Amino acid sequence: MKLINLLEKIEYTLLLGKDDVDVTTLVYDSRKVEKDSVFVCISGTVRDAHEFIDEVIEKGAGAVIVEKDMEALNIKNINNTTIIKVTDTRVALAYMSAAYFGYPADKLKTIGITGTKGKTTTAYMVHSILESSGIKTGLIGTIEAIVGDTKIPANNTTPESYVIQEYFHKMVAAGCQCVVMEVSSQGLMMHRVDGFTFDFGIFTNIEPDHIGPNEHKDFEEYMACKGLLFKKCKVGIANADDIHVWNVVDGHTCKLETYGISEKADLRAVNVDLHSSMGILGVKYRVEGLMNFDVVIDIPGKFSVYNSLTAIAICRHFNIPTGIIQKALSEVKVKGRIELVNLSNSFTLMIDYAHNPMSLESLLSTLKEYKPKRLVCLFGCGGNRSKLRRYEMGEISSKWADLTVVTSDNPRFEEPEEIIKDIIVGVNKADGDYVEVIDRKEAIRYCIEHAKHGDVIVLAGKGHEDYQEIKGQKYHMDERELIRDIVNEMKEEGIPII
Repeated sequence: MKLINLLEKIEYTLLLGKDDVDVTTLVYDSRKVEKDSVFVCISGTVRDAHEFIDEVIEKGAGAVIVEKDMEALNIKNINNTTIIKVTDTRVALAYMSAAYFGYPADKLKTIGITGTKGKTTTAYMVHSILESSGIKTGLIGTIEAIVGDTKIPANNTTPESYVIQEYFHKMVAAGCQCVVMEVSSQGLMMHRVDGFTFDFGIFTNIEPDHIGPNEHKDFEEYMACKGLLFKKCKVGIANADDIHVWNVVDGHTCKLETYGISEKADLRAVNVDLHSSMGILGVKYRVEGLMNFDVVIDIPGKFSVYNSLTAIAICRHFNIPTGIIQKALSEVKVKGRIELVNLSNSFTLMIDYAHNPMSLESLLSTLKEYKPKRLVCLFGCGGNRSKLRRYEMGEISSKWADLTVVTSDNPRFEEPEEIIKDIIVGVNKADGDYVEVIDRKEAIRYCIEHAKHGDVIVLAGKGHEDYQEIKGQKYHMDERELIRDIVNEMKEEGIPII
């Protein structure tokens, strides 16, 4: 293809060579450059790809896209390479990737979901409803990308723009008509979703998170980045009950709709009822406003109302019969997101990804509303991370849970015992009981073996993760497999599960 065709939607300056040269591949990783590749220099948080220009030219790159002037580049050997300067190479990569793959987003209905919490669960709910109605749908998110019948484990919530366009291209080839994706604030800030316009942009909620040296400088920037989605979509759908909603959607360029529990929302959940039966926790409610029908979900908590209502607000635009929506929501399961493990009718056991103070408090306070006999929380904290998080999570668990089981979670290069000591400092600031069981499998067995009738037991922190990171290595560890092994061991030992 011609370089000029990849640049057709970008303003640029030709510093050297010709812009109508033939190029073979579009690359932003210097290790993947081959003869006549066009290499885009991304300035990362760790390395600046402008440092590798001499290397990629030596490999035969036909063109290089830069953000700097020729003098600053200090190239040793030009070797007939075209040099193009743009204002922002991340923006350029997004638009060039869209062109490279033939603008696949134009052939799909694109749904982008942003927010601090609820993105993953809502995305799977939407995927389930659309698929159930016969609309073949791709998914890009924190856990995985689903492209046709293929599932690809995820590295980032929102991948690099090139990868997004590649997924879109593969989805079109697989016969997909639609794609639902999680859109992180980092993804928006780093222009990963530039190069196309979402058909639907969704805001779930926002709370202080992802603020730090390598993320957002403050909460205002975090909100502003979330709000960028509403300048990149045709229809915006926002949670009317979030106290920051109007800050987030400020300056929106899309048609805007709202959902929520409050009367001001366009689509509302009323008569919310938390129910539990035979070890299963769930919610019931009625949808009013833009649609009218009853909803029953076997996922607990008020946030399940919001997640499902968000999914309904989206799928309403696809004219899906209410019966299909109701059935899909009643059956949906999301790996590691309040994932119920059917072990006993006497107590409830679940796996959840809650791995920071905010998500743990949200989870435990929600489960407490079901008035369990005891709320038992098993969790650990990652090594080589903030000690403050350990103190806070320990205190939160001790405040809400009747029993905290403190164990290991990705100790990395720290000793698990030292991490657990820090957690217990926080646990002792509140009134809950606790036990310390360093080995995670043994800790889970402790919970199952000592379960009482009416207990709700939550295994927090790992969720969909299937590994334990120790001393720089990732060892396979899936809590579902651990539970299965524990149950088999208890049977062999003649120990009953109540």
